[in-house]
Parts: sequence; C-alpha cells; structure tokens
Amino acid sequence: MLLLMSVAGIDSLRSLRRLNRVSREVSQRYSQHSQALETVLISFHVYDEQMEQFLLTDVIVTNLPARSDVSSGSSDVHAAVAKYPQDCSPEEQSLVSQIDQAVKAEESAFAGTQLWRASERKERGHIFIEEQILPTRTRVLGLADTVSHLNHQRLVSENQAAADEFLGLQTRLSRMVALTLLAGLLLSIAAGYYILRLEQNGRRRYLALARSRQELEGLSKRLVEVQEAERLSISRELHDEVGQTLGALLVDLGQLSNFVSPSDTIVKDQIARIKTAAESAVRSIRDMALLLRPPMLDDLGLIPALEWQARETSRRSDMEVDVQAGELPGNLPDEVKIGVYRLVQEALQNAATHAHAKTAKVSVKHEANNVDVEISDDGIGFQPDRTRGMGILGMEERVRQLGGTFDLRSAPGKGTTVHAVLPIGGSN
Repeated sequence: MLLLMSVAGIDSLRSLRRLNRVSREVSQRYSQHSQALETVLISFHVYDEQMEQFLLTDVIVTNLPARSDVSSGSSDVHAAVAKYPQDCSPEEQSLVSQIDQAVKAEESAFAGTQLWRASERKERGHIFIEEQILPTRTRVLGLADTVSHLNHQRLVSENQAAADEFLGLQTRLSRMVALTLLAGLLLSIAAGYYILRLEQNGRRRYLALARSRQELEGLSKRLVEVQEAERLSISRELHDEVGQTLGALLVDLGQLSNFVSPSDTIVKDQIARIKTAAESAVRSIRDMALLLRPPMLDDLGLIPALEWQARETSRRSDMEVDVQAGELPGNLPDEVKIGVYRLVQEALQNAATHAHAKTAKVSVKHEANNVDVEISDDGIGFQPDRTRGMGILGMEERVRQLGGTFDLRSAPGKGTTVHAVLPIGGSN
C-alpha cells in the first residue's frame, strides 16, 4: 500500500509540474503572439495615418509628416512583422507574410506619389486612399483578425489538451487510489483471516493447556491423597504391627531376665542391651508414626496436633516454637486440617533446617469462612524470586488445590513469613 501510494504521489507531482510548465508556456506564447500582432497593427495604423495626412495636405505645415517620416513608418511595419515569433503554425506564418507583402505593395504604390505636385495630390489623394490605402487596410485588418483567431484557437486547443491531460491524471490517480483501497481491503481481509486463525489456534492451545493443567492438578491432588493415605497406612502399620511386635519383644525380654541367674552378669548385661535397643526402636517407630500421621490429628483435632508438632520440632532442634491458635470450627474438613498441618510441618522444617532460626511463631485463626495460617521465623531469610525449593512449591500446590491463597515474604537477614488463607469449604 505504501509503495502504491508513493508511486501515485510521485507520478501526480511530476504530471502536475509538467502541466503547470506547459500551461505557463502556452500563456506566454499566446501573450507574445498577441503583443507582436498588436505591434504590427499599431505600426501599420501609424503608417496609414501618416500616408493619409501626407496625401490630403496641399500646404506644407510643420506639424505634418514628411515623406521621409512616411517611409520610416513602413520600415517600422516591416520590422514589427520581422519580430513576429517564429514558433507559429505555417498557416499563421503565411498570413503574417501576406500582411508584410500587402504593406510592401502599398509602399510601392505610395512611392509613385512622390512625383505629384501639390495640386495633383489634392486631386488624386482621395482616389489613392480609396483605391490603395483603404483596401490594403481592410485586407491587413482581415489578415490580422485571422492571425488573432488562429492564435486564440491554438491557445484554446493547447489549453484543452492540458485539460484533457489533467483529466487523464485525475483518472490515473483515481484508479491508483481505488487500487490502493482495494489492496488495503484485501490486506485487511487477509490480516483479519490470519488473526482469526491465530486466535483460533491460540484458543485451542489455551484450552489444551487448561485441560492439561486441570489434569495435572487432578493428578497432583490424587498424588497428595495417595501420599496421605500411604502415610496413614504406614503410620498404622508401624504403630500396630512393628510397635506391638517390639512391645512383645520387650515383654519377652523381661520374662527372660527372670529366668537368668543373678550371678550370670554377662547374660543379664546382654539382655539389658537388647532391651535398651528395643526400647530405642520403639521410640523411633513411635516418632516416625507420629510424624507420618499423628493420631491426635484425627482423634483430638488440628490444634493439639500443631502443638505436638511444635514440641517435637523444639525437641529435635534448637528452635523454640510458639503456637497461637484461636477456636476453630468442630466440623473442619479433613483436607483442610491435613493441609494446615502439612503447611506448618514444612514451614517449621525449613526454618529449623535451612534458615537456622532460633524462634518461630505459628498463628492459626478462624475468620469468616476461612482458616488463616501464618508461620514466621527469625532465620537468615532468602530471596523468594530467585530461590524456590520443592518444599515451597509443594506448599503452594497444596494451598492452591484447597482453593486458598499463598503468600511468602522473605529477605536476606530478615527472616521468613509464610501466610495462607484456606476456605473451610474445601478445595475448588
């Protein structure tokens, strides 16, 4: 479109400049021809007037023209004819030559009056004027009128040609504009079609991506559910099977020690070491079972489980944990309880292991139809926009599956705050 418009603009400018130049040349040529013809007529009238005054005067008066003045008048006429522009048509040039020949014929006839006496001029002057001067004047005026008419016709013809060329320029410009508009329309249609296809492709990809994301969310939710179920199963297995087996072992060791002689110190020491190892294994299994899924989360509720989690974290590390919890609804959904518990568990583990915090604070409260959870510590902090571990991503994913909002604020040397708001209605 720009190329077509540029070509049309350049062509129009060139054509307009040429038309302006041609129009100016036509006007100048017409003016020159008209002025030259007017000069010829004026010179001829002066010449005729001088001849008439000379022929009609029988007394020599000082203010009347002399014969030499009349002769110089004819020379002026010939000079004016000679100066007529040569760029005229052959017909116009022929008419100008006829004017010159008529003046020469009149001049030759006037040359014969030089021998006339004053009385003869008075008698024959009127006759000469009627027979020579007036016919010649009429002829010259007719020739001049024809020349003027030809000059005007040429002006009209050249102006008409310029007007026709200007109309042609308008037609070309109109066609170019129409072609440009058509090209623009076709380009708009093509661009619209291409944009529509891009939009359709983008929509299909977006829908495919949305479906994939929903499938991933469903898979992630299913994995979390399976993980929790597996943790619950393992916790029960450890508590019921392995824990009871080790408890029976401790009972058997106690009974065995009753059958050993008090003097047999070696066997008693061996039984004591086995009993100590079994008791340590029982404690470890109990801790593992509680960490995997504390029974109190199901039996006593979320707050006791969080308080136990805080005590265990303080016992296993140098970090003091303070739990501030308000009253929560009794019908809190299991997925919300598990989500809050896992969120606090992961945040406290990160604070103790990675942030090297000395104190941490857990706040859980009920607001409207939401559970507000905030875990803050005084650890070394980090830059969340640069560092995102699997633990943080797991917390975000768990909160998002429950339909809540997750916010993490931290800075180097300023600790970390994890804040989540979970709807009591469960996941969306």
